[in-house]
Amino acid sequence: MVGIGDYAIVKSPVKIKTSGLGSCVGVTLYDRQEKIGGLLHTMLPNIKRAGIKDNPAKFTDAGIEYLVAEIIKNGGSRKKLEAKLVGGASMFENSRMNIGERNIKSARETLKKLGVEIIAEDTGKNYGRTIIFDTFTGDLLIKTILRGDKVI
Repeated sequence: MVGIGDYAIVKSPVKIKTSGLGSCVGVTLYDRQEKIGGLLHTMLPNIKRAGIKDNPAKFTDAGIEYLVAEIIKNGGSRKKLEAKLVGGASMFENSRMNIGERNIKSARETLKKLGVEIIAEDTGKNYGRTIIFDTFTGDLLIKTILRGDKVI
């Protein structure tokens, strides 16, 4: 189980889960050949303006960079990584901060900069999600209340 502002890296056949993805973004990275994967649950788009920078996993940009580096340290290959994005919802009407939208943008920009392809995503909208990442298959189960479940 991965909490808010946290991450996990595991090898197949372990499943990793996080819940409470509203404006937060869940990012999975997976090396299909080595069957190693990671899940990150970020809260804020970028670390640059943050007062306290002690936990990179809180921030989409720094968290993704950190997760990529940790997967490589544990035997994965940057060239073989594939990403999936979930969350980044607009949970409150008239919210000027657009945290969800900014988290999605930060994730896309950071992954592009690192040369990691996004192969699937379920982002935006106005509802929360729970995700379960299967490191045996690479499947990502997305569970929602009243909107059904799907696999990407």
